[in-house]
Amino acid sequence: MAQQAVHVYRETFSCSICLDLLKDPVTIPCGHSYCMNCIKSFWDENKEKKIYHCPQCRQTFTPRPVLQKSTMLAALVEQLKKTGLQPAPADHCYAGPEDVACDICTGRKLKALRSCLVCLVSYCRNHLQPHLDVRGLKKHNLVEPSKNLQEKICSKHDEVMKLFCRTDQKCICLICLMEEHKDHDTVSAAAERTERQRELEERRGNIQQRIQDREKDVKLLHQEVEAMNHSADKTVEDSEEIFTELIRLLQERSSDVKQQIRSQQETEVSRVKDVQEKLEQEITELKRKDAELEQLSHTEDHNQFLLHYPSLPALSESKGSSSINIRPIRHFEDVTAAVSELREKLQDVLRDSWTNISLMVTEVDDLLSGPEPTTRTGFLKYSREITLDPNTAHRNLLLSERRRKAQRMCQHQSYSQHPDRFTGCYQVLSRESLTGRCYWEVDWSGQQVYVGVAYKNIKKAGWGNECVFGHNVNSWVLSCSQSGFSFGHNNIWTLISGPVSSRVGVYLDHAAGLLSFYSVSETTTLIHRVQTRFTQPLHAGVYVCGSVKFFKPR
Repeated sequence: MAQQAVHVYRETFSCSICLDLLKDPVTIPCGHSYCMNCIKSFWDENKEKKIYHCPQCRQTFTPRPVLQKSTMLAALVEQLKKTGLQPAPADHCYAGPEDVACDICTGRKLKALRSCLVCLVSYCRNHLQPHLDVRGLKKHNLVEPSKNLQEKICSKHDEVMKLFCRTDQKCICLICLMEEHKDHDTVSAAAERTERQRELEERRGNIQQRIQDREKDVKLLHQEVEAMNHSADKTVEDSEEIFTELIRLLQERSSDVKQQIRSQQETEVSRVKDVQEKLEQEITELKRKDAELEQLSHTEDHNQFLLHYPSLPALSESKGSSSINIRPIRHFEDVTAAVSELREKLQDVLRDSWTNISLMVTEVDDLLSGPEPTTRTGFLKYSREITLDPNTAHRNLLLSERRRKAQRMCQHQSYSQHPDRFTGCYQVLSRESLTGRCYWEVDWSGQQVYVGVAYKNIKKAGWGNECVFGHNVNSWVLSCSQSGFSFGHNNIWTLISGPVSSRVGVYLDHAAGLLSFYSVSETTTLIHRVQTRFTQPLHAGVYVCGSVKFFKPR
């Protein structure tokens, strides 16, 4: 009786919205009671319609009722809490909007505990009991509560779909089997499930194996990252120490040169000042003697003049200007020239060494080398600005527009002598050495232009194949003319069909040994791709019978 009384009280003093004991209880005009926040929230959801109703009896109210806390109900609820009244256990709670409700319950439905795949009905704990006790019902397949039981009923025949048609890949009932699926490949749903379950397990096994493989890969990559970070930190530390030492050596040499110059300056200036001082003393003495002679020359007494004249001291041998040998003035300009020569040599050494260092650094990027981009936007990530090296340009090539344009001219340009200059071929290389991933574009015009890359040590003197781009192992070029494209390397040429464009894009992945040429217009279209192995840093190069202009794509 006590349990029954508690159950009655629980239903009486529970909010039908939150299914919990009333909190700040209010009673609306129809007589039903709710938590103040629950009924407010319920009516707030419908305030646009301006019609408010009771969630239980559906009675409507216009205007919205003013809510006042029911002090009597609140006092009763607090008293019942003190007597030990607790919320109903979870399995006996009433079904909410998101819950599966018991199909057998009448009135307010309880949550379903199980759904029967044979009966196609969901049961709460009380109504499930026969399936747990009755021998015939024990064989039914009970699963977690499901809202989709009706999906198991054939919409055409209102029969349980226990079969599976492999021909149409759908669940069917027995009547479907005898009618439209009569000649189809059909099996029981259980058999198909068993087969699919086996496939599922195989797929899960494959997925789990891939997970294990990927976890191993992640672990290896983590170790590789740690090793790379350690190596990078150590290399940076060592490099800073080496460069610091180089800077110290240069500073010492600079200090030595400065000290030698100042010492020599002091010695020479002191020597000159000694001579200068002696000359000034001689000038003073000569001026004194000149004054005595001038005074004597103005003596009117002939006897007096003749008396003093013999006693005048004879002049010492003159140390005229001819006795001081001053060679053409150069002072320390030769030292400046020697230091400038040292600077140029150091720049050459640093440039060549930096190219090798840069190559070593970019080769580290090969760990997770990404695929070649497929769009121009993807190429822009690797965009490089190319400038042409005047020390390599043939004398008939005019470099302009900040050394990004090369044009063949009839007359020689005023270039100085340089061992890197092409003397026979109308060619020029870029100043930049190219490693890693790079992309640039070239506009061309004229009779014929070669666009490509080459090693810096390609032979420069003469017209032989070892000098011409594309005719040797040191260069890879795309020949561009109005009649079409062709690719050349080691004097092997491949004709390329397709339309000709005046702008060519070049993509280089040095570490991957990949060189690609693209036609650039409204779209980016592959012209030719070569896979090889590059053993040195590369330089962009062009052979010009017309003009070419390099662009950094944006």
